[in-house]
Amino acid sequence: MTMILAVDIGGTKFAAGVVDGDGTVLVSDKIDTPFGAGADSEGLWGALVDVIDRVLGKADVDSVDGVGVGCGGPMLWPAGEISPLNIPGWRGFPLRARLSEKFPGVPVRVHNDAVAVVIAEHWRGSGRGHENMMGMVVSTGVGGGLILGGRTIDGQTGNAGHVGHIVVVPGGQECGCGGRGCVEAECRGPRIAAAAVRNGWRPPAGTEDHPSARDLEDSARAGDPVAIEAFARAGRLLGLGIASAVATLDVDLVMIGGGISKAGDLLFGPLELSYREHARIYYARDTVITPASLDQHAGLIGGAALILAGDRYWSAD
Repeated sequence: MTMILAVDIGGTKFAAGVVDGDGTVLVSDKIDTPFGAGADSEGLWGALVDVIDRVLGKADVDSVDGVGVGCGGPMLWPAGEISPLNIPGWRGFPLRARLSEKFPGVPVRVHNDAVAVVIAEHWRGSGRGHENMMGMVVSTGVGGGLILGGRTIDGQTGNAGHVGHIVVVPGGQECGCGGRGCVEAECRGPRIAAAAVRNGWRPPAGTEDHPSARDLEDSARAGDPVAIEAFARAGRLLGLGIASAVATLDVDLVMIGGGISKAGDLLFGPLELSYREHARIYYARDTVITPASLDQHAGLIGGAALILAGDRYWSAD
């Protein structure tokens, strides 16, 4: 039986799993992303190795047929030298090379974590059967990926489809990319919550310094008008950005995943209205916008697909 080690690295967790040839996650484990003492380059690597070794032990396997990784960016692709914005201890860390040393003789492939999620949804989720789709992951950041002609489109640096930096509010909030008014600057979870606070929303006691979109969603579902409008504004801006992207890319499906997508109609209702208002060119009118369908294992499934379906999803080798 084919066994792939899949790894999902982000600002909140390190996850690893053993995935079979059909894309089923047989065993998985995770840890919180280390911060503070011990979160230097080698400390982070040691924590990752620990969770990998633990999951291989749980699966009772001595060897794997490949290693596929989705990791927060930016990174040098396809070299797999990573510098995740949310993991300051890794800057230019040679993740692909280090994993190749640990697993000699098998393919090791590292791509952006949002791309891995989009690949997973195309391979085994809401994008199945669609040859042309764009995916977005709206969470603490906004990432994305692009499938055209049934294949991942990587671009010059592996960042094709990174729709988080389409400008939707000229001169708007400052973004980590250095620009202003990007989708990420306006619609990522912490910014949605912070904007609601500025407009009078009161987060739960003790969370005032770090208001969360999850608490904001709870308030919106309880009828708080400021919280409802915060999600509505994010939905309108996402719809505007997606309309611009679809007009450029000519895709028939847009998949939206990530924690913010869990807000459901609070987000998707205004998003659909905004999209239909702005997507007037004929080939964009019938494009379907859908939530992601896979669970928290999407990143692992996408990482495994870099190996198992590499002819479609990995162009670098």
